[in-house]
Amino acid sequence: MGFKTDIEIAQAVKMEPVSGIARALGLPDERVELYGNYKAKIDNKLLTELEGRRDGKLILVTAITPTTMGEGKTTTTVGLADGLKRIGKRVMVALREPSLGPVFGVKGGAAGGGYAQVVPMEDINLHFTGDFHAIGAANNLLAAMIDNHIYQGNRLNIDPRRITWRRCVDMNDRQLRFVVDGLGGKANGTPREDAYDITVASEIMAILCLASDIEDLKRRLASIVVGYTYGARGDSRPVTAGELNAQGAMTALLRDALKPNLVQTLEHTPALIHGGPFGNIAHGCNSIIATKLALKLADYTVTEAGFGADLGAEKFLDIKCRFAGLRPAAVVVVATVRALKHHGGAARGDLGREDLEALERGLPNLLRHVGNIRGVYGLPAVVAINAFPTDTGAELGLLERRCRELGLPVALSEVWARGGEGGEALAREAVRLCETPSDFSFCYDLDAPIREKIEAIAKKIYHAGAVSFSVKALEQMEQFQGLYGRAPICVAKTQYSFSDDPALLGAPEGHTLTVRSLRISAGAGFIVALTGEIMTMPGLPPVPAAEQIDVDATGRISGLF
Repeated sequence: MGFKTDIEIAQAVKMEPVSGIARALGLPDERVELYGNYKAKIDNKLLTELEGRRDGKLILVTAITPTTMGEGKTTTTVGLADGLKRIGKRVMVALREPSLGPVFGVKGGAAGGGYAQVVPMEDINLHFTGDFHAIGAANNLLAAMIDNHIYQGNRLNIDPRRITWRRCVDMNDRQLRFVVDGLGGKANGTPREDAYDITVASEIMAILCLASDIEDLKRRLASIVVGYTYGARGDSRPVTAGELNAQGAMTALLRDALKPNLVQTLEHTPALIHGGPFGNIAHGCNSIIATKLALKLADYTVTEAGFGADLGAEKFLDIKCRFAGLRPAAVVVVATVRALKHHGGAARGDLGREDLEALERGLPNLLRHVGNIRGVYGLPAVVAINAFPTDTGAELGLLERRCRELGLPVALSEVWARGGEGGEALAREAVRLCETPSDFSFCYDLDAPIREKIEAIAKKIYHAGAVSFSVKALEQMEQFQGLYGRAPICVAKTQYSFSDDPALLGAPEGHTLTVRSLRISAGAGFIVALTGEIMTMPGLPPVPAAEQIDVDATGRISGLF
């Protein structure tokens, strides 16, 4: 008998009406906006009304350096929340929303997997409540207002060659990476080179997830740098969305998108799913509003951060926690046998075969991530071994034994196959760690110069020996230091290595991190340091997942995973 697919499992479960989920949380009806029977938005006034309530414990789920197949971070997050519920804890899960690009591309959906999913998974993976469409509309409204301003006389003296704001669409479409628009004569605009990003890479996505309320959202939108004026370096100045008077209309488009979305897991644990910034070019976490609301409504909130701990956890801790005043009580580091064998040199085609030697060779990658969480940030961590059907007993036993020999808390997570029951051991270990003392600190001080902050991340987290800056990056650093010098750093690099080279596996050290350029995300409030070749508009693979997705005559969707 074969395994049921994720969508088959999800469709076989009887969901609770979301109104019942809301009532169980004690939410007043007037703060719950229903989107059908199984989705709702929560009015942000509720967060203000709960301001005096004590926060619960925050548990961050992160992971080792992933493979292209993913290591089940969302699945573990959902299963851990269900496990906490099963051992009697009042818990909520807080996740990002999936992007349509990966859903139709290689990765598939992002609603968990197996028996640890959030539902309705079809809705969550597709249009959900329309948040991403609103973000795309706000992004493209600003783009239209920039080009219209130039067409109507260019009062702000914007240099069309130095417009930094791109259009966006929530789809993997490599054809749009570089375009020329404004063609067809004077009546159709000013011809210029342009480009598209996928919606999750838009700065507006990052802004929505970092905004504390609608006024903060509007302020951040006004601060967006859209380009630069004519003039030589030193004479040219940044132009903002506020100077175009775009922030009010953009906020109007985003008014409802700012409200967190309430759904449930397969085991009816309440879940807030809100926002989804790219883990490379942005900070890769769900919204501050959703996380804070969950902390007010539950004794334990389980959340995740994108990619491995060197990217997701670092940005969660150094950017999101800093802006929001959050402090995790415990960190879960997800590890898989197959990823560790990959980092130990096993070929992708051999990852399903038992290979204890490759597993041993890959262990330093896990130890590096756990060491960073405990040593750099001072937080307690537990290793969650996310079990796959191809793992052998000898491999799982070796990984668990090595962790214990090194004094690392470890728990086998079988949530994909068994749901919350398979996450009870991890849940108990997470609760225990939440009660242990910790001394949380950031990787760098905001008052340090931009260069020192980048070097701190590179050397403390990536274990690089040096950082090399291009001439362009050095010029931008000098330009940004006076205006944005106290901003945190968001490093854009590959998720497949501690270095900026995706082929450098394991736990490399002494390598050189090369910073090609810097980008200011003034509305989000951070500086992006670009390394390697970071793609903000992915393409579809030879056989995209979209080819397997279908709908029958009754409207039942198949092929989502």
